[in-house]
Amino acid sequence: MMGGNHFVIRIIQFFILLQFLDSCLALPLCTDSRAPFSSNSSLQFCPYNGTVCCNAYDDLLLKKQFVSMNISHPACASLVKSILCSRCDQFSAELFQIDTAPRQVPVLCNSTVSSNSTQTNQASLDFCSKAWTACQNVSILNSPFAVSLQGRAGAPTVSNSSKLADLWQSQADFCSTLGGASDDGLPCFDGTPVTLNDTGAPPAPPSGLCLEKIGNGTYLNMVGHPDGSNRAFFSNQQGKIWLGTIPSQGSGGVMELDEATPFLDLTDEVHFDAEFGLLGIAFHPKFTENGRFFASFNCDKAKWPECAGRCACNSDVKCDPSKLTPENGASPCQFQSVIAEFTANGTASQPSLANPSEVRRIFTMGLPFTSHHAGQILFGPQDGHLYFMMGDGGGAGGDPYNFAQNKKSLLGKIMRFDVDTITSATEASRLGLWGNYSIPKDNPYTQDKELQKEIWALGLRNPWRCSFDTARPSYFACADVGQDHYEEVNLITKGGNYGWSAYEGQYKFNTSVANTSLGSTIFPVMGYNHSDVNTNEGSASITGGYFYRATTDPCMQGRYLFGDLYAGAIWAGTESPVNSGKFTSSKIAFSCATDSPMRCTETPGSSVPALGYIFSFGQDNDRDVYLLTQSGVYRAVSPSRCNYACAKAAASPPPAASSPRPSGAAYDVERACLHVKKELRWNVMWKVARIA
Repeated sequence: MMGGNHFVIRIIQFFILLQFLDSCLALPLCTDSRAPFSSNSSLQFCPYNGTVCCNAYDDLLLKKQFVSMNISHPACASLVKSILCSRCDQFSAELFQIDTAPRQVPVLCNSTVSSNSTQTNQASLDFCSKAWTACQNVSILNSPFAVSLQGRAGAPTVSNSSKLADLWQSQADFCSTLGGASDDGLPCFDGTPVTLNDTGAPPAPPSGLCLEKIGNGTYLNMVGHPDGSNRAFFSNQQGKIWLGTIPSQGSGGVMELDEATPFLDLTDEVHFDAEFGLLGIAFHPKFTENGRFFASFNCDKAKWPECAGRCACNSDVKCDPSKLTPENGASPCQFQSVIAEFTANGTASQPSLANPSEVRRIFTMGLPFTSHHAGQILFGPQDGHLYFMMGDGGGAGGDPYNFAQNKKSLLGKIMRFDVDTITSATEASRLGLWGNYSIPKDNPYTQDKELQKEIWALGLRNPWRCSFDTARPSYFACADVGQDHYEEVNLITKGGNYGWSAYEGQYKFNTSVANTSLGSTIFPVMGYNHSDVNTNEGSASITGGYFYRATTDPCMQGRYLFGDLYAGAIWAGTESPVNSGKFTSSKIAFSCATDSPMRCTETPGSSVPALGYIFSFGQDNDRDVYLLTQSGVYRAVSPSRCNYACAKAAASPPPAASSPRPSGAAYDVERACLHVKKELRWNVMWKVARIA
């Protein structure tokens, strides 16, 4: 039996975990994984308007499907129509559970199950029983109920009947199979469009962000070691990667990193300049087994001919490289954007140094200008595919060749590759691929044949730092650097068009550019005007960050942290209501902990960190957030260390620095989040008993 105090702490930790799992929600998405779009007019058949997942053609198909059912009973017909039309709901991806087991019928609200629904319409939580009562003895041709869950546990064995009473023995059987009560915090269908519980004004921003300095190096990338340990990889823009050890929170330690012994040195291959260099690193999800990792960098074909690839300015995108004006003495497409694969020596779990020779060139593309090529790479937490962020290529006048909106150009895009299946050279040439990879079968080109196959999203200017929310992997946040007026944060969805250069943020920028989106322009969820910041550079440049998911600062939990490169300012974005995809952002105070392991202020007695430029953010395997700045590496710590008030912190136990660290798989909460949450809630008393 544990000691009494330790038992209390474990119970508190358990309920904090429950509270954390309550955030395992998803933003509004359609059943095809695209973002909902704004409709200028109401649909003719389905009672949806505003932000929807159906266009006029979808609406017509649903009407034809309904007519073919030939339902003679008015009450049943009305309910079935509403069920069919729920595909137009902006939350239809959740209603039809596309991330688990796609359904023909949405999750019908069932009042027989205890509910923690976020929906405001609590009066209709017995919709499943209403559907049963109205339709149990009604003939429904081509019934979606008969085919919705065939082959699954609890599904009816009879499939050739058109009446519910012939398919299920009772209402209880029907609702246990097709019903639910948002017990996982997600929406269920109650016969009307889903609305969330908006209780009024969003929560007040936190008092401030407390920082400690743990390293002096200047880095551009930080990636937690995939083994789940307290180690992380760091890289600088010049071309070196190191493996460092992170001190435990509250230990008073500093980062251990041997600058003289890099994990990999690519400085001979990397072209380093203001917007060139080693821009991204990503480690395969199975790195501990296969040792595979990837680097995104720029090279100069004039100095290294092996780096040359096709020019992004070509006849396919109606661009003639001979007519491009040289910049800074460089010829068009002299500089290349490259993704290369490498492997680690030693064992996969305990690598010593990486093999400096490329295993494979994944991607190579010539850059028409010397700016706006982003370069970050990361693996999707759910699909395991490699995402590659690419800017519009630069050039004076705001994307003068309209690359970002050109569906055949890879500039101004987020790309998505399958690097586990390599297409043969012959097939790659036939498909026009830019390297050694294959195209994921669910990339958006399957819905839009005009779209280049690699593209996942379009309409970006210069996406500078993107991240997946570790608690909600459908939240893929990307900061996009603005031109003259606005710095923005977007939630990236499949096939989404983020407007540049027709729009800069929510402002019209170039009225002569036709927005050739798959749907409508998706506007940013957060951001700031240039007039809101004062910088020595006379301009602003956003640096994207992370959704805060550590337990160190409870008042930051769930907020999206981002900053400005030049201003040294930090913002926190807060979603309200939860699960809505609607955010407010506020500039927040930040200061140095008085007991910071390394001095992090310009003058003794000052509490303001001397950050300089904020190049990037980082995240370790404990989900703690880091700032990678001109003056060193800073970590977000407990607000009490800076005397910031946080009422939630009183309920949080002190960090157990000596606790065993779980493996990397233990941090994959996002993959099993809903399942774990249900298990915890259903077995809460048993779990507490086991803790004792």
